Amino acid sequence: MTTADIPAFLRIRQRFPRPRVEDLAGLVRDELESLLPAASVVPGAEIGVTVGSRGIRGIATIARAAVDVLRERGARPFVIPAMGSHGGATALAQRRLIAHYGVTAETMGCPVRAEMDTRSLGRTSTGIEVRISEVAWRSDGILLVNRIKPHTDYKGPIESGLTKICAIGLGKYDGAREIHRHRFADGLGPAIRSVAETLLATGKILGGLAILENAYHETARVVGVPVGSLFPAEERLLDEARGLMGRLPLDEIDVLVCDRLGKNISGTGLDTNVTGRCVYGYTPGTAWCEGMPSIRRIVVMDVSDESDGNAVGMGQVDLVPERFARRVDHRVTTLNALTSCAPTAAKMPVVLPDDREAVLAAIRTSPIRTEGPRVVYVRDTLELEHVLVSEACRPLVDGRDDIEIVSGPEALHFDAQGRLQSPF
Repeated sequence: MTTADIPAFLRIRQRFPRPRVEDLAGLVRDELESLLPAASVVPGAEIGVTVGSRGIRGIATIARAAVDVLRERGARPFVIPAMGSHGGATALAQRRLIAHYGVTAETMGCPVRAEMDTRSLGRTSTGIEVRISEVAWRSDGILLVNRIKPHTDYKGPIESGLTKICAIGLGKYDGAREIHRHRFADGLGPAIRSVAETLLATGKILGGLAILENAYHETARVVGVPVGSLFPAEERLLDEARGLMGRLPLDEIDVLVCDRLGKNISGTGLDTNVTGRCVYGYTPGTAWCEGMPSIRRIVVMDVSDESDGNAVGMGQVDLVPERFARRVDHRVTTLNALTSCAPTAAKMPVVLPDDREAVLAAIRTSPIRTEGPRVVYVRDTLELEHVLVSEACRPLVDGRDDIEIVSGPEALHFDAQGRLQSPF
């Protein structure tokens, strides 16, 4: 096979629902006015604001607005990185992770307390030890801030959001490891909820700011959530978040090419709700949940800069070039995978010398179609508005109301070293 065997591509633009917030800081202030009335904040109280490892659009603006409101109420706010074992379970790396998103002591105007020490608060009725960051425990209260979205490992009434950052994020490495150990007996969703219930009962949690994003990676809503209605509110918001997610343009794909994966894109590097693959193992061409696409081969070119070498989730990828392999921090990746009891998430894909060879190998090991291979090329699973599809996909996208064919067909471009020149 040669470069000539790689098909030409059409550039398409997908249309998704697009509610979005214009005045993000103003909305955060409005929501906190209702959630935390001035009289509810004791002057001098130390209140932590959670920030996780995901690449949430506008998280620096949201966190800073929350910090400002708390300070105006007389509190002494601080930021607490709440991300379980991410960043290799070190305070320095967790601080660096949120700095990628513009969250630092300087930009927030308050301390960032990233210490990893935790304390035990006993066990749930099912025997799960409840751990909480010592920094969070010593505070006078915690404001949960997180994005609500479908989880990449399990399905249930509550998936990824405020409950998860409460139970796993604030539990740091110790808490994340303990909860994931019980996933097989209790199920991950019930385990997370039972730990969160215990933490809410301590009175340390003041409430939450739930963030919803649209398929364009823009803030669609920010909702203040009282502690007393955390679970039912999150259930409703999860249903809304599902309807806002982006998706690939086809249900059956021979080859998916991605520029990058990373923790800032998804907890599993590539969002399994988009790829249809599970990090606990997959059968090529078979979706792990109904309604998700079936993909025969996945090729990824690189690990995102923001991920700091954490390539967890690469176990769902089939082929990578050597430049991807050189970017993987195996210690950090393995720690994250083992903490979540998913060693397959850290499995290394087949490594080819360069991008061209990786794409060719993916096409060569896919079904033979007389019209040519169905190849879809995206930047990552978070940015799905602009997509490239091979010419064989034209009959499947032409004339659809949700898709515009922008240009093409045109060939992919590789440099002299076989590196793919990204069109995104």
